[in-house]
Amino acid sequence: MTDNLEKSELSLGFIPLTDCAPLVVAKEKGYFDKYGLKVTLSKETSWANIRDKVALGILDGAQMLAGMPLAMSLGIGPMTKSMVTAFSMDLNGNAITVSNALFARMQQADPQVMTQRPLSARALKKVIENNRKAGGEPLTFAMVFPYSTHNYELRYWMAAAGIDPDEDIRLVVVSPPQMVGQLEKGTIDGYCVGEPWNAQAVQAGLGHTLITKYEIWNNSPEKVLGVTQEWAEQYPNTHRALLMALLEASRWLDELQNRLEAVAMISRSIYVNAPEYVVRMSMTGTFQYAANEMPRALPDFNVFYRYAANFPWRSHALWFISQMVRWGQIDKAVDMRAIAEEVYRPDIYREAAAALELLCPSIDYKLEGHHDNSWKLHEGRESLLMGPDRFLDGRTFDPSGPLEYLRGFDVHHLSIDLGELAQLNRLTNAADNAANPSV
Repeated sequence: MTDNLEKSELSLGFIPLTDCAPLVVAKEKGYFDKYGLKVTLSKETSWANIRDKVALGILDGAQMLAGMPLAMSLGIGPMTKSMVTAFSMDLNGNAITVSNALFARMQQADPQVMTQRPLSARALKKVIENNRKAGGEPLTFAMVFPYSTHNYELRYWMAAAGIDPDEDIRLVVVSPPQMVGQLEKGTIDGYCVGEPWNAQAVQAGLGHTLITKYEIWNNSPEKVLGVTQEWAEQYPNTHRALLMALLEASRWLDELQNRLEAVAMISRSIYVNAPEYVVRMSMTGTFQYAANEMPRALPDFNVFYRYAANFPWRSHALWFISQMVRWGQIDKAVDMRAIAEEVYRPDIYREAAAALELLCPSIDYKLEGHHDNSWKLHEGRESLLMGPDRFLDGRTFDPSGPLEYLRGFDVHHLSIDLGELAQLNRLTNAADNAANPSV
């Protein structure tokens, strides 16, 4: 494996978040070395930096938001580049946190709703309506990037309660490590971000976490390893070795007895630069929503390997594209499935998994939102244990019918006619390899 690498010295970018852990573990535990890779991890200040440096070849690859490679390949945003992801780094990991002042207003607006979990945004909707009647300024919420999982999760949560995130609030982009400071200054009223930046606000007594990503969409994808298509084609053996190292690191990470060691690694100043007691909370299967509450058990807040977490599901890619359409980020007809299959590459993942003799899905698509509980994906005589995948509002995303799915939303900002989109997308029949709903 190490003798036929086209390139052995790599520079990989990351953002200081707990889910950079697979990269850190692969370096610190020697998994990169095992496969002949000399890797430098480059700590970046923003997702825009990550995007630009990978596109320009300054970085060989990077931790990316799951929607970023799709957006870059689609040419939405300032940087157009054909991208590939063959590895999902984790599931879940984000949360929505608001200031103490906004939390108090939500409690006053609808105390009954505020006792329910998962927490609906209905109380927030009442605050927004009261604010409007009083002639107040719109509330300001932050997310980390326009094409981020955070943006789509925040919008999904709000829209499920009838809030229009483009009309009823102000949405801004803030880098993850700056979220807590902006909340403390009062320049934002809330945010959606990954850990440890929710826990830090709670521990400091600056805010309340309302809902986690897991509660919005159980076991949904979060970060991926992104490389340019050109890089993947030029360095296929290196790419495979990189995936193998990350697979081994991810498997190590999801052994509960290893989490405290992982916390000590990623908390260091060269990586996340946050206190271990803050990072430890979510990484060890608990989560604290408020400073005056006891931590709750959330064993799947961070999933790095279980439930086929590393597999690049094309149904995930299609869902993200559907949200880009829903919120007007795509304003011209595109072949949604073609883009999903160009960018998300389970075939490359399977090569790496086969080299490690790991069981992996033989299908590329599955129903999303169909399972309330754990379920088994049968692969011949063996099966993969999969986690729940329910959406907050109970909807199911069928990858064979993304346009029908889009037509079901009352709150949206479509900037393209779905009829025009349908002409280009021949997705009216069941996807050839979509998972059987009965599995």
